[in-house]
Amino acid sequence: MIENQAIEFKETWRDEYLKWICAFANAQGGKIYLGINDRGKVIGLDNSKKLLEDIPNKIMDTMGIIAEVNLRVKEGKKYLEIIISPSIFPISYKGEYHYRSGSTKQQLRGSVLTEFLIQKTGVKWDAVAVDGVNTKDLDQESFNIFRREAIRSNRMSAKDLTISNEELLNKLGLIVAGKLKRAAVLLFYSNPERMITGCYVKIGKFGEGSDLQYQDELHGSLIQIADKVIDLIYLKYLKATITYEKDIRIETYPFPREAIREAIYNALIHNNYADSVPIQIRIEDHKLYISNSCVFPREWTIEYLMEQHKSRPYNPDIANTFFRAGYVEAWGGAFKKYVKFAKSMMY
Repeated sequence: MIENQAIEFKETWRDEYLKWICAFANAQGGKIYLGINDRGKVIGLDNSKKLLEDIPNKIMDTMGIIAEVNLRVKEGKKYLEIIISPSIFPISYKGEYHYRSGSTKQQLRGSVLTEFLIQKTGVKWDAVAVDGVNTKDLDQESFNIFRREAIRSNRMSAKDLTISNEELLNKLGLIVAGKLKRAAVLLFYSNPERMITGCYVKIGKFGEGSDLQYQDELHGSLIQIADKVIDLIYLKYLKATITYEKDIRIETYPFPREAIREAIYNALIHNNYADSVPIQIRIEDHKLYISNSCVFPREWTIEYLMEQHKSRPYNPDIANTFFRAGYVEAWGGAFKKYVKFAKSMMY
């Protein structure tokens, strides 16, 4: 028997090993053996009987879970086996969340902790209710833009939209237990950065290397940003090649507008706003980079993305609202479309 992702050896017991039990419970489960050294040799425990009684109580008292603790004997030496089952709920030890990754224990913090809690609880980040903002605080211009675009795209009818703002939010699923969701604040609040830091877009035009020539920042609701960002890029940052066919002026831009539009809107939809990092668009003469704090599902690969796959929006409520507004045409095939556009630019 050797140590691996599911097995840990300890020569004796320390209460800090409760963190290891927490880590196993939050991962795929595992076993801790007390009285065995790092080489896998049984060295025995002097207080095995007492620990057999104390450890299950400490686990229950600190984490509220049950672990199986067994007394084992080898060559006359007693040792303990602690079996930890994986938990479907997030387990904390004194307010800390630990996770077993490989053969190490990690304390989860920041956006990693947020992502872990989302996966364990099934509650998406953008679906969490917020305090301090109500429907009357939201931006009427953002609602007007949404109604205009939803009718234009035929995703919603004029009859569907001839309702109050609060009724519209309910129809879009942006209210829970009488409170606005984070998605509602991001989508329709004129100053969402008051609640969620970093939820804006930075655009920069670069020359050679890191030569920043000029830049803009777009602040406000995601609906306002979506309404302005594409026109700003094509009017200020990209130069069109002018040609004429039968006296008709034709403008050809270096990047297809449809591809850039969908890529930027997907960056807004799938961003991990808990990271507090703005979406950044870097534009060079023949290149355009869009970066966000995207979090892919762990099992997704490049090969999977290139196939027709089921969409799993990081922020489903934001994704649904963008879809209703006609900002995204379809879910699940955007990556393949980007590659197709990129290849067309090479020839």
